[in-house]
Amino acid sequence: MTINSFIYCEKVNCAENIIIYKGILSRSISVESLDHLAKTKKLKGSLKKIIKLTNQNKDEISDLLNQEYEAPLVLTSKLINSKIGSVILSRVAEIIYPNKVENKSISVPAIRAALINGIVKGNGRINLIQFLKSYPNKNIAINYSALSKVINKVESMNDLVEFFSGSPLDKLKNINSI
Repeated sequence: MTINSFIYCEKVNCAENIIIYKGILSRSISVESLDHLAKTKKLKGSLKKIIKLTNQNKDEISDLLNQEYEAPLVLTSKLINSKIGSVILSRVAEIIYPNKVENKSISVPAIRAALINGIVKGNGRINLIQFLKSYPNKNIAINYSALSKVINKVESMNDLVEFFSGSPLDKLKNINSI
């Protein structure tokens, strides 16, 4: 006698809210309102107020939310489970983590799961909305101060690369060839 078996799994919820923290202040944005902006380029809810308050461009934010990245599943899985991938995820986990749980042993696997599930849903591609809809926690916390530090470092590195890839580097090259 053969018994057909199946695994029953209750619906795993995805992220519903993003809570941005800066010091003791916080602001919540629903993932649904971000998804609506990405699909329609129209604002609603608290996102509408935040965009107006911060004087951001809704079209640029919509484009950012829809920006897709090719990410082959096997290669991405190997990368995020490698030593360097673990270091990167550990640093990302200082910025994004399950709300009120700043524990890397929880946040790093959550980020891994969101990446892999988002890539699977996107057939080898991922965007920010897919990542958020794949994040295995109802509320995502974003540490604005930590994010701001990373953005400043990236901008500084970009400025440095631009400086050295411009004319000063050409002048140094010409001096060395004499």
